[in-house]
Amino acid sequence: MSSIDRVQSPASNPAIGPNGAGSGIEVRHLKYVVAAADQGSFRRAATALDIEQSAISRRIRDVEDRLGVSLFTRHSGGVVLTYAGKKFISHARKALSVLSRAAADVAPIGRGEEGRVRVGIFSSLASGFLAQMLRAYSDRYADVQIDIVEGAPSDHISAVRMHKLDVAFVTGSPSLTDCDAAQFWTERVFVVLPDGHALADRTTIQWDDLRKETFIVSEGDPGPEIHDFLIKHLADLGVHPAIERHRVGRDNLMQIVSFGRGITLTSESTVATQFPGVVYRRLEGETLPFCAVWLPNNDNPAWRRMLSLARLTACQNGICDSKKLKTSSTRRMSAHSSSLVAPSAPSRSRDRSP
Repeated sequence: MSSIDRVQSPASNPAIGPNGAGSGIEVRHLKYVVAAADQGSFRRAATALDIEQSAISRRIRDVEDRLGVSLFTRHSGGVVLTYAGKKFISHARKALSVLSRAAADVAPIGRGEEGRVRVGIFSSLASGFLAQMLRAYSDRYADVQIDIVEGAPSDHISAVRMHKLDVAFVTGSPSLTDCDAAQFWTERVFVVLPDGHALADRTTIQWDDLRKETFIVSEGDPGPEIHDFLIKHLADLGVHPAIERHRVGRDNLMQIVSFGRGITLTSESTVATQFPGVVYRRLEGETLPFCAVWLPNNDNPAWRRMLSLARLTACQNGICDSKKLKTSSTRRMSAHSSSLVAPSAPSRSRDRSP
């Protein structure tokens, strides 16, 4: 039985007909009536629909009983429509046509080929896994609207819980009892230096090289996380770092670095965006895990397609078991202080918020 057959027709509305006549008529009953009218015989209609003749005869009789009129005149050669049957069949054809168009209209949404998926991000789309996956998804499902919302991980997870986002891509390894989570990629951590800095000639930098440096961070996200991260790791070396806070976004923070006023940290996906007077150098031994967070009962087909593609992309990149949240043996930031990702600069990206 098709999906259309399981939907009750307008004729099943109790208000149709006098005293609710026609209530309980199903779409398949309408198809039986139309087939019998087209074939001029219950037997031939049953053959065309691949069902038992007795089923058609019985269901059409039920329809006639509910309507209180005979739709067909039976004779030895088959059936012909009565006057009432001719009027009824006209509406039945229209009803089936409308339902068929309605089913065809929503079918691509059910297959994940159309619709909308709402994505919360805290990482840059300049490069890396997220850019790779979203580009592939856009190519495959061009008719799906992707709403990308930038914000802090905690805000995104709250939005997922409130069904305002389908998925949040966040840093760290959150332990959530009400959401599903899976790690899909990791990013290396980079030190951002002015191009004339003494460490700019290095390929990689170690924590011990940063003992005497002045760090600058933004007051907004991810500044507080970077601050806590610096305190934690440099304290292990017996150093209390000098950290200055600035009420600026990523672009202007990079400019302040280029002025020689201090250095900062960023994640791998952001280094594809170049700023004059600034260089990026890898902080040895530090990686940052990224995971997706979503509600297990979210059955949005567009999101489910994206989840499948994310898993495939992660596997292609070497993370093949991403159904559960995985942790890396590589030393990395804790879940509490791991949001070391500068949000994309507003001047460099189009606002995709709803």
